[in-house]
Amino acid sequence: MALTAGIVGLPNVGKSTLFNAITQAGAESANYPFCTIDPNVGIVEVPDDRLTKLTELVQPKKTVPTTFEFTDIAGIVKGASKGEGLGNKFLANIREVDAICQVVRCFEDENITHVSGKVDPLDDIETINLELILADLESVEKRIGRVGKLAKQKDKEAVAELEVLEMLKDAFEAEKPARTVDFSEEQLKIAKGLHLLTIKPVLYVANVGEDDVADPSSNEYVQKVREFAAGDNAEVIVICAKIESEIAELEGEEKAMFLEELGIEESGLDQLIRAAYHLLGLATYFTAGVQEVRAWTFRKGMKAPQCAGIIHSDFERGFIRAETVSYDDLLAAGNMVAAKEAGKVRLEGKDYVVKDGDIIHFRFNV
Repeated sequence: MALTAGIVGLPNVGKSTLFNAITQAGAESANYPFCTIDPNVGIVEVPDDRLTKLTELVQPKKTVPTTFEFTDIAGIVKGASKGEGLGNKFLANIREVDAICQVVRCFEDENITHVSGKVDPLDDIETINLELILADLESVEKRIGRVGKLAKQKDKEAVAELEVLEMLKDAFEAEKPARTVDFSEEQLKIAKGLHLLTIKPVLYVANVGEDDVADPSSNEYVQKVREFAAGDNAEVIVICAKIESEIAELEGEEKAMFLEELGIEESGLDQLIRAAYHLLGLATYFTAGVQEVRAWTFRKGMKAPQCAGIIHSDFERGFIRAETVSYDDLLAAGNMVAAKEAGKVRLEGKDYVVKDGDIIHFRFNV
């Protein structure tokens, strides 16, 4: 599934440090604006305890996790929608991603310059959101000019689109993003076809100092971001990019001990990767055999033949059936033979909607 989340933020909020920690891809990180000019793309493994348990159960020759793609995008400044700073490049890069992870500075550090001279996470969020809204408003106004002529000729599709465009224009003029507009199902289809920046799902990433990792609720900036995100129907992940870059270099027991010392159960990166994965409506199914236990990414709502096609197009083309057992049922049974004897392995056909955690063996004939 070639879907990607873009990491955005004002200059010097810690987004490139975070990206480095996520992917260890070495995006240049420096204390001045625009050190990240071209988008850096990194592939990360999606953390999933179920894959570990399946590996212990099956004892395969190899285990392959599923992956997810992050793009680190240049910092934005006020006026980006009009080309200020690296505005045009920033907007073009955002158009290429499927979801937005907006990193917000929630820490004080006199050694790290803030582009606006003060730490104010809500002002930072407003700056980015407003630039995206202004860019979308310009696109919509241009579209209204073209579609309006067809609508006057009673073209049904144009009339329907014009209604959506007018709703969007009203929202943008009220400084509201497209994702907050109350569309009908049909209107939403039209809106999504316009490829707007503010219709993309958003996740807010509150970057805190080292002292706030164990108890982020005590950070007043984090509280403000959470309150704002609640109104935007968005999730907030709290991380300390500086610490995450240290955690990323550790493995196994060493990593577990470091997390325990910090007083946290799971790294912020693992939370972020998983949250971004679900933000895009993605889920995981597994294939499990002695040769390989593997996790596969699919879109929620996909049917068995489509999921088979993720492995190979021949699997979809020649799909016969899917031998399926849920992760919980297999774990409870102890092995596939016991699961079959207990009647937990099902034969599913072409209309079966695959569920997160399904373990599937596809039967096909080409």
